[in-house]
Amino acid sequence: MMRRLAFNHAILALLWTIVLGAVAASASDPKVVEIATRNGVRVFSVEVAADDETRARGLMYRRKLPEEHGMLFDFQREEPVAMWMHNTYISLDMIFIQGDGRILRIAERTEPLSDRIIPSGGPVRAVLEVPGGTAKKFGIAPGDRIGHPIFSGR
Repeated sequence: MMRRLAFNHAILALLWTIVLGAVAASASDPKVVEIATRNGVRVFSVEVAADDETRARGLMYRRKLPEEHGMLFDFQREEPVAMWMHNTYISLDMIFIQGDGRILRIAERTEPLSDRIIPSGGPVRAVLEVPGGTAKKFGIAPGDRIGHPIFSGR
């Protein structure tokens, strides 16, 4: 029984390593983000906000955001960041991502039009905003890995 359990754990570890390798290898398109979760890999089409102007505007004034779409805010370096929902009409999940591509924290179902500050909870390289409820729906959790060219994959 113990030998079979150890074998099953070894197989799961091998599969997880293969999934993470596939995420790192195939996430070379800057308009695609892949998230490796315990439930499998989820692919999102993203707009990248990599300068002050696009990061400041973000998803403001949008009335909808299709499922499996989002915006990736690239801060160019790891640092604590804070977000808000000012002039943002749709609820979002904010996924705070470290420089190695690991999710640090998720702020789920943020309140539309709120000026409440939403902190990263530590240094992050980027924030992925997706429709509210996405993290729960797809089982996205802290510790999961994001595949995109901006992450080092350390």
